[in-house]
Amino acid sequence: MAPAPPAVTMTTEALPFEGLKVIDCASYIAGPAAATMLSDFGADVVKVEPPEGDPLRGLYRLPGAPPAELNYAWDLDSRNKRSLVLDLKAPAGQAVLHRLVAQADVFITNLPLAVRRRLALNHEALLPPNPRLVYASLTAYGETGPEAGKAGFDVTAYWARSGLMDLVRADASAAPSRPVAGMGDHPSAVTLFAAITTALYRRERSGRGGLVGTSLLANGLWSNSIQVQATLSGVRYPPRPPRERAPNALNNIYRCRDGRWLNLIVLNEARQWTALLQVLGCAELADDERFATSALREAHSAQLVRLFDRRFAGHDLAHWRPRLDAAGITFGLIGTLDDIPDDAQMREAGVLVSSDHGPGRTVANPVQLGGVAQRRPGAPPALGQHSREVLQQAGYDAGQIDGLLAQRIVVAAPATDPTLPADPA
Repeated sequence: MAPAPPAVTMTTEALPFEGLKVIDCASYIAGPAAATMLSDFGADVVKVEPPEGDPLRGLYRLPGAPPAELNYAWDLDSRNKRSLVLDLKAPAGQAVLHRLVAQADVFITNLPLAVRRRLALNHEALLPPNPRLVYASLTAYGETGPEAGKAGFDVTAYWARSGLMDLVRADASAAPSRPVAGMGDHPSAVTLFAAITTALYRRERSGRGGLVGTSLLANGLWSNSIQVQATLSGVRYPPRPPRERAPNALNNIYRCRDGRWLNLIVLNEARQWTALLQVLGCAELADDERFATSALREAHSAQLVRLFDRRFAGHDLAHWRPRLDAAGITFGLIGTLDDIPDDAQMREAGVLVSSDHGPGRTVANPVQLGGVAQRRPGAPPALGQHSREVLQQAGYDAGQIDGLLAQRIVVAAPATDPTLPADPA
């Protein structure tokens, strides 16, 4: 049993976004994840959901997902938020949201542009009544251009369109590689978080909010920007060869005797070539004319890969890790999901943290602020759990709230059932 990760270190300094009012009117996944990052640093995030619930609640039940008792995706990206269920298709529901936004600091949405206009939730409608509002927009392909209104997910706009899916295939003959869930969304969330915080800094200086945004396409292209810039500069990358014919044997992946893989990265060959050979027990290769220089090692790379394959296959990963570390050879364990709960470095570095919900551990957002702890991750909201509370704080009286509930403009969780499951029926 792995030891629990350390609790978030407490600090007397206030969280930087305490008192910041955020409306999360987004789903699937980058928009809500950016709101989660704000909540981790103290913001009050109100999650606006349709009567049937945010589709993110059902992500763990999609076809192909493994059986699960805990709603892990919802737990991760909705922690510490408050849920308001609001029918935005009704003008009265739009009026409620407009009132909330007029009192808010940040509004986050990834609704399609046409839907925003139809529901009067576009920035042209929301910014004039509240000039200090930061309107954070996430789109698939950008806000202008022939495909601005096109729907997309990270797998289509971030991975496929940017060239990443094509480039990370095992070799040119393999099918394009499929990413895992959220693999482009969460990096894009960090970008949206950065855009929001930049706008808040500008607001401190000017008093004005305004429109900020990013797209999955922009983030995919930025992630692939070295290769993209090479192409723009007229440089053509050759098709990726199989691992066995990698152009540089010193920057390749190797399999150990126990089936575990490691990624060898030797950039300073002048200093590390001899040390690597000593670790592998083949110091005699230092005198082999085929490998005497970096250029010759590249020319005979396939032969060197075969030699290294035999060496690495002779021992388990546990044999190689301390020896490569001691020699100062840079390498990376090709980890598996099963490795992560026992990873001491992840725990000690605060990447995995204790939480008050679910399995008792979760992933911290990657932004660290010296001397300031993030909020301890708590439970995500049940559907409509905070509807009454949010409306009361916005200035609605009991009669008005009851009227909105009676019309099903607003839906609230039963007050007598505080343990209402986080998933809609």
